[in-house]
Parts: sequence; C-alpha cells; structure tokens
Amino acid sequence: MSGGPSLTTDALVLHRQPPTDTFQTFSDFTPDDGALRILQRLPGKKPSAAHLALDLFDDVSLVLEGTPSGDAWFVKEARLLTRHSGIGRRYESLLQASAFAQLAARNPGSEESYPAIHALLRTAFTAFAASDRPDIVYLKSLYCFARDEGYAVKQQWFPALPPADRPLAIALINQPLASQTTPPADVTRLLRSLEHYLRAHTEIHLD
Repeated sequence: MSGGPSLTTDALVLHRQPPTDTFQTFSDFTPDDGALRILQRLPGKKPSAAHLALDLFDDVSLVLEGTPSGDAWFVKEARLLTRHSGIGRRYESLLQASAFAQLAARNPGSEESYPAIHALLRTAFTAFAASDRPDIVYLKSLYCFARDEGYAVKQQWFPALPPADRPLAIALINQPLASQTTPPADVTRLLRSLEHYLRAHTEIHLD
C-alpha cells in the first residue's frame, strides 16, 4: 500500500459493500475525478481514535493512495465534513436517497459534469436528511440531474404533460421544499412521467 499515486479530494459515499476481513469497499463521487472505488482498512481490536469509519452518504475529505492497477484507491486519511444521519431516521428517506445515490453511481457522467453532479449530490443528501418529503427531493434531484447532463427536460417533458399537471410540475421543481404541500399521489404520478420520458429520450440508466 505504498508507492502509488496520491490524491486529496472531497467525496460523497454512494455505496458500501459488505466488508472483507481487512477492508471495507465503497463507491464515492468526487468533484474532479467522478466515481472512484475506495478501500478503507478496517480497524483492529483497538481502533485509533483518529480512525473515521466511512458511512453511506458521508461527505468527507480524503487523502487517497492509488493501487498499482489503477482501479481503486486506499484511504490514508479521512476527515468528516458532514454525516447525513437524518437520512437513516426515516425509512422512505433512506430508500429515496439510496435510489438517487445508485442513479449517480450508474451514470457517472463525463469529466466536465463531475463538479455539477457532486454539487447536486451534496444538495440532495442534505435535503433528504432534513426534509419530511423525500418524494419531492427525489423528483427535484432527478430532474436537475437530467437537466445538468444536457437533456431538454424543460423543453420536452414539461410541454408533453397534461395541461393540469404543468403548473404542478413547475411548482414542484422551482419552489423551496419548505413551501411544498403537493399530495404524495401527485408527486408519484409526475415522477413516473419523468422516468418514462428519461427512459424513452435519454441515455440515463434508471435501473
């Protein structure tokens, strides 16, 4: 675990795999390098007080060391920026946040889009942790993800909606979460419509 390239970066934890005897493996997203496979050595029987065990949705600053094969990075140092513990307090928030994290892992984007995806993930995880409407957070996040990837969701999806749904969709996307009162059934209907559009007209992998 020495002699490889070094990387210092902020990262958001998207996925956590079951641990082996010595390492825990994560999928992280960084603003400059996109998706990275991260390996963190598990602490011994007497873990150091300085050891930060990474968790799902963590916003962290990392010092990493590359592997000889170049397909993974070892954690040398980890500093917690934000632990979005509020996500785990609501089952629906956990489901929706996990779904959006997996979406980002499946669709890591191009190099020029890494900063925007990282910023959107940070915003989304913060909202999932604080809001009691994770359905709206997911809808807004999915819309922004597609828009930031260059797809014409505003020009194509909105006009194709039934007339009664257009002002509802505009309000859901544009209004602050704190002022949202849209019934969950309406949010679900619009989310299914957006997902149908993305499957038919984009290369975003939803499943």
